[in-house]
Amino acid sequence: MAQGIFYVLDGLNEEQQLTLFCKLISERWRELGSMRVWCRDQQHAEALDQALWQQPTDAFVPHNLVGEGPPYGAPVELCWPAATVASRRCKVIVNFMPTAPQFAGAQLILDQVPSAPEQRQEARERFKWYRQQGVNLSTVNAAELATHSN
Repeated sequence: MAQGIFYVLDGLNEEQQLTLFCKLISERWRELGSMRVWCRDQQHAEALDQALWQQPTDAFVPHNLVGEGPPYGAPVELCWPAATVASRRCKVIVNFMPTAPQFAGAQLILDQVPSAPEQRQEARERFKWYRQQGVNLSTVNAAELATHSN
């Protein structure tokens, strides 16, 4: 059964959120391997791509935007809804989209609960949908996590 973790982003600005998710992507890639990160749009994917390149060398994550890099994709692939994405199973799915992505074969799903009311409601809907799919879910207060990592 897949595990799902929702990170409640209250109290974190955009930069802190980006830093937190770069750290999570780095840690989970090292732990589980193949990962697909579903970004809100291409601009968000490009910002995350740049942030991952800025990580310390000991936190390097082999990643690419979808369609770039090796023919079968990098171990960590950054996607967005309008991109042409090949079907492949990944052990970890990270979701920044307002809807839940396909996650067949994934062991772990990382999602987020933004502070804005409309986005928070979308997160509730994703949470319910994942639960209906049999995903074992938990939530984490991201502000506490970010405080402990400093």
